[in-house]
Amino acid sequence: MTDLPPATDGGFARWLAQRAGDMLLKLREEMGYSNPDALRKAGDRLSHELLVEQLVRWRPADAVLSEEGKDSAERLRAERVWIVDPLDGTREFGEEGRADWAVHVALYAGRLTAGAVALPAQHCVLGTDTPPPFPPMPGVQGEPIRLAASRTRPPALLAALAEKLPIELVPMGSAGAKIAAVIDGAVDAYVHAGGQYEWDSAAPVAVALATGLHASRIDGTTLEYNQPDPRLPDLVVCRKALAPQLLAAINS
Repeated sequence: MTDLPPATDGGFARWLAQRAGDMLLKLREEMGYSNPDALRKAGDRLSHELLVEQLVRWRPADAVLSEEGKDSAERLRAERVWIVDPLDGTREFGEEGRADWAVHVALYAGRLTAGAVALPAQHCVLGTDTPPPFPPMPGVQGEPIRLAASRTRPPALLAALAEKLPIELVPMGSAGAKIAAVIDGAVDAYVHAGGQYEWDSAAPVAVALATGLHASRIDGTTLEYNQPDPRLPDLVVCRKALAPQLLAAINS
């Protein structure tokens, strides 16, 4: 990969997420899995350092909000803020054979204007520069709605939702991997209400919106980024045609 990044923000987001993802794959190979905690800590730290170093080098006037960095009120006054999650799905990264972890890079400039999600172990990068095609519709009418869900901490909301709609939970790791599964049609929706932060969703939501999918809070309101409190606890990502049914069931 060339050391010179693309000039466009979307291309730069993809380039940056790819670089961090490649580094994380190499780190996995070098460290192995005998000490997963050490691997996870190294992954979080080194990916954060790589992302910040490149952002400072190539976008020095922009602010940065990273899961692994110190927050600063300066970002609230900035016109452009990069919202990054250096390693989304840290638990899965430390487990041999798991591919449901990601790197998130998004740009907020009054709205989400660019974003990329690298799924390094899946050899895939999804980005707003070349949005993925709209996911195919389910092949059989009447089949349960496939919902991506946390494999370790599925929110209680999903149990209540199952009493109102025919759903099938599909367990997987990071939020980026879950939204990527909606984007490529592996699942129909991702509903989360267990507590998240802006960096958990900014990049995958940017790509989902560029693809033409619905993304909102679970009450149907707009997802807001670069807020004083970066907590963004809930969201729904799905096809637009499915959104009214899901939102109505959630809020009934």
